[in-house]
Amino acid sequence: MKKTEKDWAKELSQEEYRILREKGTEPPFSGEYDNFYQEGDYVCKGCGEQLFEGEAKFDSGCGWPSFFATASSNAIDESLDKSHGMFRTEITCKSCGGHMGHLFNDGPSPTGKRYCVNSLSIKFQERN
Repeated sequence: MKKTEKDWAKELSQEEYRILREKGTEPPFSGEYDNFYQEGDYVCKGCGEQLFEGEAKFDSGCGWPSFFATASSNAIDESLDKSHGMFRTEITCKSCGGHMGHLFNDGPSPTGKRYCVNSLSIKFQERN
């Protein structure tokens, strides 16, 4: 997806831009999807690409929406994040490069993974 940062700034709110394009983080327990459990899918707020299915969402107690799997093997990119004096795995939308959050290896079965995602980087969609 080819957009300039000026294009992104026009399309996203200031907070969405800060998270998706500047790799920000929303405060824990503040996002609309932290305690949200309806059947449906979660898509990237930047480009609309399906990233997670509602069936993979679980309550991790961390304050951000958490998923144990992605919607497909080509939905998310992973890269090393050494910011803030930590070593973490950053997750971004494979389609537009938007920052989603981080991946941890303390999730439930069957994957043992916890995709910890900012609510402002995703949008819920009901299934038809």
